[in-house]
Amino acid sequence: MALWLFVILILCSASFVLYLTYGPLRRAPNVASLRLVAAVQYLAAVVLAVARLLGKA
Repeated sequence: MALWLFVILILCSASFVLYLTYGPLRRAPNVASLRLVAAVQYLAAVVLAVARLLGKA
């Protein structure tokens, strides 16, 4: 149960960072880096969810 809550927390964090890059921070010089951070967070959430579904976590 705790792993699913952690996955949801990661997804919320990544979504918030992505929202910021398309909203208030869209003109920031490091917007590509922030989007990369969001992509890595999404990837981590997917890896954790797949591991849990396959019984490896």
